[in-house]
Amino acid sequence: MKQILQDMAKGGTSVTLAPAPQVSREHVIINSSVSLISAGTERMLVGFGKASYLEKARQQPEKVRMVLEKVKTDGLMTTIEAVRSKLSQPLPLGYCNVGVVAEVGAGVEGLKVGDRVVSNGPHADVVKVPKNLCARIPDTVDDESAAFVVVASIGLQGIRLAQPSLGEAFVVTGVGLIGLLTVQLLRAQGCRVLAIDFDDSKLEIARQYGAEVCNPGKGEDPIAAGMAFSRGQGVDGVIITASTKSSDPVTQAARMCRKRGRIVLVGVTGLELNRADFYEKELSFQVSCSYGPGRYDPNYEEKGQDYPLGFVRWTQQRNFEAVLDMLASGQLNVKALVTHRFAFEDAADAYAALTEDKSGLGMLLQYTSAVAERAIRQVPLSAPVALNPQKPVVGFIGAGNYASRVLIPAFKAAGAQFHTIVTSGGINSVVHGEKAGFVQASTDLQAMLQDPAINTVAIVTRHDSHARFVSQALQAGKHVFVEKPLAITLPELEEVKAAYDGAHQGGQGPQLMVGFNRRFAPQVQKMKSLLAPVREPKALIMTMNAGSIPSDHWTQDIAVGGGRIIGEACHFIDLMRFLVGSPIVSIQARRMGDSPAVAVSEDKASIILGFEDGSFGTIHYLANGAASFPKERIEVFAAGRLLQLDNFRKLKGYGWPGFKKLNLWKQNKGQSECAAAFLAAIDQGKAAPIPSEEIFEVARVSIEVAQLLRAQ
Repeated sequence: MKQILQDMAKGGTSVTLAPAPQVSREHVIINSSVSLISAGTERMLVGFGKASYLEKARQQPEKVRMVLEKVKTDGLMTTIEAVRSKLSQPLPLGYCNVGVVAEVGAGVEGLKVGDRVVSNGPHADVVKVPKNLCARIPDTVDDESAAFVVVASIGLQGIRLAQPSLGEAFVVTGVGLIGLLTVQLLRAQGCRVLAIDFDDSKLEIARQYGAEVCNPGKGEDPIAAGMAFSRGQGVDGVIITASTKSSDPVTQAARMCRKRGRIVLVGVTGLELNRADFYEKELSFQVSCSYGPGRYDPNYEEKGQDYPLGFVRWTQQRNFEAVLDMLASGQLNVKALVTHRFAFEDAADAYAALTEDKSGLGMLLQYTSAVAERAIRQVPLSAPVALNPQKPVVGFIGAGNYASRVLIPAFKAAGAQFHTIVTSGGINSVVHGEKAGFVQASTDLQAMLQDPAINTVAIVTRHDSHARFVSQALQAGKHVFVEKPLAITLPELEEVKAAYDGAHQGGQGPQLMVGFNRRFAPQVQKMKSLLAPVREPKALIMTMNAGSIPSDHWTQDIAVGGGRIIGEACHFIDLMRFLVGSPIVSIQARRMGDSPAVAVSEDKASIILGFEDGSFGTIHYLANGAASFPKERIEVFAAGRLLQLDNFRKLKGYGWPGFKKLNLWKQNKGQSECAAAFLAAIDQGKAAPIPSEEIFEVARVSIEVAQLLRAQ
């Protein structure tokens, strides 16, 4: 497939060749026929990408504050690397797609192969979309008209929040693409409409749709125009579809409204409000969220759980259907809004026109490539190279933020020979595969596992897939590196253990490694060497200022992420096991009590581990602390001495002969050392860097701790 990407660091817009996505549950695969460039949103994104670093910072002051806090806790160089990595991630453009269903995943009802559909898919000749984010197109609606459905639904959602009624007087401020569609939708509801904009050509279209118009750029007073339009009574409502840093549209809306008028912000404006403007009239002000209920709800979008019709009449999918019905009936006509048509392959010309011609409205991309060309699931990234089969030849599964920013560079620095990188969507495999030097990108996991040229697999995907992928890779005879956790349930862990034992029936077998990088950090290695001669039991305290993650984030979903104890606190269970050097024999745990003020309590807990040699340790895993406080602190009390490590930058020793401190200029959590140890063990035929019995022990204890906390 091919997809349009925006370089957020340097500003370039490109059409990228990538493997076609695989269909999954509750999703459909669509072969695109046409898509609409959202002039306002995409012009803003392209402009942001082309801006200098200073201008980017000025546009996002809240992100600057986050960066400064990270500098305080993680250090300057670590923060700079994180910012550069974030900006280097290209952004897929587009969300107004029309095409034909090519594949249907399990759980999808009401859609079948061959249906014409509209969706919020990006600009790509093949898109993968959740079933609740697409709708079937009536036969009487052509593809080009259907391409306007998603942007029209944005305006429709704003209208639904404003609750207009027949005969009311409404103002639409900013008649770009969404604004002009909003004018038509309001007119269809029997409202009188006043359109306000600085562009006469757009106002002329609004006039053709039946609106009265006002152009402040010609000296016309919007407030006076609104009062005259409402016959001196004040308008019933204002829908703001403009995009500006100024607060004027909101101020003007308040002053032209009648008492208890309604203002809905669909676009983007400044929000420096005058209380008196709203207080005296008891005005209501609301910000509209995208194209309807369900947006940004993972249960609705990713899992396909629809809202009951009797309780949520209009969801984003039902808004799509409502707009399609209006197009079919002729109440909504978008023909006059089409200003440009481009072949998809000429996207660079389309975006040049977008930035140069501010009067452009409906800019359509047309897809004409053969369907067979779009379905390729393996894309070469470099010329064929000779790989040494006696050394690690690595295939990666997953290319998310951690994989691309940390793990892939760590493997590369350790000398890994990269072969295939697999992702579900395809585009990340190309973006990060090209940068790292992989031979090919793919969305075909089984083909990668069956490729005899690959002898090592790294798994960096969502946690619920780890155990399945590890078992498959071990059964295929591959060495396996899996980012923590190994499994999120005890039955999963047993399946992995069975696969591991089966692969080692003859004594020799592939290595299994979990990414417990902290035990490989240079300061932790120093702590281990200092503790090695100590024969008496040790006491450890580990404090994790983990930071808050929303309750609807996938890591908090027990079925997908396993929760943060299994997904992240396992790091510190392993670290404690490593520093003590003795098996865990007892577990105690306590979480924060249930409270209506706290959505998740499991990630605010203390864990006490007892060890066979008499040592014990407490892990305070707390997600309710301040971001400005160091994230990780480790303290070890032993034989009248103490070691304290802060955030993997500053190590202090108290009472240790010949050792006082080991400070680093840059935070080092051992990711590079962890990858290097794994690859070296394979290359040199050495024992696994972490013994398999410790890997399974830590995985079991992590799951049991989570179960103990959930039972409270």
